[in-house]
Order: sequence, then C-alpha cells, then structure tokens
Amino acid sequence: MSKKVSKIAILTSGGDAPGMNATIRAVVRTGVYMGLEVYGIMRGYSGMMEDDIFQMDSRTVANIIQRGGTILKSARCREFYTEQGRRQAYENLKKRGIDGLVVIGGDGSFTGAMKLQNEFGLPVIGLPGTIDKDLYGTDFTIGFDTACNTAVQAIDKIRDTADAHDRLFIVEVMGRHAGYIALHSGIATGAETILIPEAATNIEDVISSLSEKEKRKKLVNIIVVAEGDAFGGANEVAKIVRERLPNFDTKVSILGHIQRGGSPTCIDRLVASRMGYHAVEALIEGKSNVMVGIINNEIVYTPLEVAIREKDSVDENWLRIVKILAS
Repeated sequence: MSKKVSKIAILTSGGDAPGMNATIRAVVRTGVYMGLEVYGIMRGYSGMMEDDIFQMDSRTVANIIQRGGTILKSARCREFYTEQGRRQAYENLKKRGIDGLVVIGGDGSFTGAMKLQNEFGLPVIGLPGTIDKDLYGTDFTIGFDTACNTAVQAIDKIRDTADAHDRLFIVEVMGRHAGYIALHSGIATGAETILIPEAATNIEDVISSLSEKEKRKKLVNIIVVAEGDAFGGANEVAKIVRERLPNFDTKVSILGHIQRGGSPTCIDRLVASRMGYHAVEALIEGKSNVMVGIINNEIVYTPLEVAIREKDSVDENWLRIVKILAS
C-alpha cells in the first residue's frame, strides 16, 4: 500500500453512541501500527476550532473498549457552520501537519466533514456512530445494537409490571427520523403494535386492534412508539387511547437517554473495531469523503453525500410479521 497520509486525527461528534470508545481505540491502534501519528480532538468540531488537540498512542486508549460514551467528548458547534470558523479549525490541523481526518458521528457530523474536504482538500473518512441506524450504506451503525438491547431489557421489565396489573403500556424509544430501534426492540419483546416514522400510523387501526383484544380479555398490551412517529410520541398516542378506550389502564413510559449509555454489546464492539481499522486503511489507500459501512458482512465505502441523502426503506414484511405475531 502506498502511504498517502502521515498524521491523522479523530473526533466524535453529535449524539453519543455506545461503541464510540471502541472505535477510537481501533483507529488509534491501527494508525500507530501503520506508522502514523494519531491525534485526538476533544469535543468534536468545537475542539478543532479551539485547538484542543493532543497526540494519542496505544496507552491512551487502554481499557476503554468496554466503556460507553466517548473519551473524546462530543459537542454541537454553531461557529463551525461559518466559513471563517471552518478555516480556523483547519488551520489548527494544518499547523500540526495533520493530513487525514476520521469523523465518528451521524449526518450532521458528516456534513461538517464534507465541508472540510471540499473547502480545504483535507481527506476525511466517516464512521457511522449513531444509535438510530439512520445512515444509508450500512447494515450496522455503531451503537445501534446496544441501544436495541437496552430498550429490550427495559420493555421486558415493563411487561412484568403490566402483567401484574393488567395494563396497557405505551413505550417511547428513540428514533427521530428512523424507526429501527422501535421495530427491532418491539419485535424482540412481543409488542402488540409498533409505530415508526417510515410507515403511516392509522390510529383507527390501533384502536380497532386494542378493542378486539379487549373483547378477548387480553388486557396486557405493549405498544412501542418511535419518538419521530408522524402521529406523535407516546403521550399523543396515549391521549387518544384513553379517550376512546377508557376501560384500559393505560400508562406511558419514555425510555429517553438511557438508550445512549451503557457498555457496548459484543456486536457493537466488533462493528466498531472493524470499521475503525478500515477507516485508517482507507486513508492510507487514498480514499476520501466516504463512509465506511458493512453490507452483507462486507466492508463498503459510500460517498458521505449519499450516506446522508439516501434513506433505507423498511421492508413491509417486518410490519406484516409484527401484525401476525401479535394476533
């Protein structure tokens, strides 16, 4: 391989996701092994602008593969939206001779990475660090599996208390633009109904299904709602259900940021390690402005613009499975 870079930097940006630390570890250790200097940037693009950058080695990433969050921290940075802010950030990289950048984050983070590439010619590689699995060009995003498992554990506990009192629980999980956490965790916990942004919610169908279950004396029910469902979140759904089906003892549980934390699962550690390694390899091979993804267990490289713009559609068979298994 012909080496195109000699000094690379890594940052985490946007919402945190379990497995980000495992990704940082993979990038740093691969870079060092390949003979590169590796730098960490604190607090995403904010740290790049503020020159909060330090050199990393294998010891700086010891004992972090199992930790949630990100040792590099994350932050939003409005100043980076301006050309002047981006130039200041780039100059901080340039004075250190940094000639490659790995960005772990979602669509907003990738947008910033593209601007650095387009405006200053800095080679950038994106790694999909988002629990929502809302980027095109990969079957896995870093943190998604852990978030799903966290939701499953919580919903299992909610079903226990629902069963004890014959209650209907409406559980809201994260997913503003993508319903994959709701879909996966809902199927895995036997939810009676799953509401996601990708499929139009017919509240009449929900009411009809619950009415039919009431006639069968099935009073323990779980509805899983993605926060970005077009009808509204769990509270909006609960409002209608209480009005139309007053006999149900209806409760709402919003899982919230518990889904972002915790030790990453084995799958997320493997995904993070594999993607981190290939990010460094891609920079060395001269690739740029692409996201590393995994499709059908193969590493693929998708242009950042495409990864942001395109959206995966949810296979209708998944929704059919939900309906049949909840009957």
